[in-house]
Amino acid sequence: MLKRIWEDGAYGAAPVADCWWADTVQPGDWPALQGDTTTEVAVIGAGFTGLNAALALAESGVGVTVLEAQHPFWGASGRNGGFCCLGGAKASHDTMKAKFGEAEARGFAQAELAAVAHVGGLIDRLGLDVDRHSEGETQLAHRPRDFDAMREDVEATRALYGVTPTITPPDELAQVGLRGPFHGASTMPIGFALNPRKYALGLCQAAEAAGAVVHGHSPVTRIESLADGRYRLHTDKGSVTAEKIIIATNGYSSDNLPDWMGGRYLPTQSSVIVTRPMSDDELAAQGWTSRQMCYDSRHLLHYFRLMPDNRMLMGMRGGLRHSPGTEAQIRAMIRADFEKMFPAWTHVETPHYWSGFVCLSRDLMPYAGPIPEMPGGFAAFAYHGNGVSMGSYAGRLLADLVRGQTPETPYPAPLRHTPRKFPLGRFRRMLMRPAYLHYAWLDR
Repeated sequence: MLKRIWEDGAYGAAPVADCWWADTVQPGDWPALQGDTTTEVAVIGAGFTGLNAALALAESGVGVTVLEAQHPFWGASGRNGGFCCLGGAKASHDTMKAKFGEAEARGFAQAELAAVAHVGGLIDRLGLDVDRHSEGETQLAHRPRDFDAMREDVEATRALYGVTPTITPPDELAQVGLRGPFHGASTMPIGFALNPRKYALGLCQAAEAAGAVVHGHSPVTRIESLADGRYRLHTDKGSVTAEKIIIATNGYSSDNLPDWMGGRYLPTQSSVIVTRPMSDDELAAQGWTSRQMCYDSRHLLHYFRLMPDNRMLMGMRGGLRHSPGTEAQIRAMIRADFEKMFPAWTHVETPHYWSGFVCLSRDLMPYAGPIPEMPGGFAAFAYHGNGVSMGSYAGRLLADLVRGQTPETPYPAPLRHTPRKFPLGRFRRMLMRPAYLHYAWLDR
């Protein structure tokens, strides 16, 4: 029996039933595991992390079997906003510096850069058509003082990442196609937007072409440690015996698969709406014609972008509980915010709505590394809303670690640091309520 901390409905089909990405990429035929088999490495989870690990392992000649509870990229990898950008942690540079020292904190910034480059390089190498667009990522100021902070941060950003953000004053936003209730913008010239399901499908197909075996509809219910040091992963209809295992389930993890995961991750909901395609006249009426992927400077932020077919995507935090009623409330809330931000589009329908899990750690940093006291076991999780880049990168790192190799790309202490457990155990979701109230107060 899996020990998950959200209501059962959050792990079912309803939250993703109207996902726009599912209309663009239909699930393939990944048969369920039948009977007993063996492999060198078993991967639990066929999202960005698991598929990146499987691809790298298979290309290096390692036998790998991937087990996914639903179909590949069914979880967060197939329902996110499609932002490939800097990030992966909510902890600040100063926090990392205080904990690990300046070199390791700068090392994490280098890992962020390497993560974006890794995804871009994979897309190019595999020749994937992922509807790529946006020249970097734009943050829009929610308040005048937020824009002041953006201008003050230019030198620090240049020193940390080696690039200079473009600062756009409020009276010039309309000229660059970003007209809205904002007080200026800062554009980081790193990153791009994509269709996450097209990217994930390309990863899955490439991993299979390299020799990986991928099974859908094969939820792992138990991990058994064998006397010879191997592991047997049990599913409803079979088992996989493996020398090493990778846990790549992120926000869709279970507290007892393995027990070490218990309390070390916190799934929180994020929700997304997508409009119908809009005409050029409708875009002009709002003054929003930019293809930049954007987010605002709120703590409880909105993220949004105009996609290549003139549909607008907008996402924000989800509810603290999951039920048909709470989903309806969040859908109404995000629609109301959409109309406030883009009043010329109040008549534009938003037929697509879905929700899914963002995964946090207590230290607000991601993890990619060994599972203590579980020889041959590895895990990666907690990308804090930036799983396209950091989740992909973490999977690539795990492929090196599984093979006993020191990663050639940045692998700093914030990524190696073993996450602490949240307080309150299976009731740790309760921690989000005071946090949300505090952030809402700060966003006034």
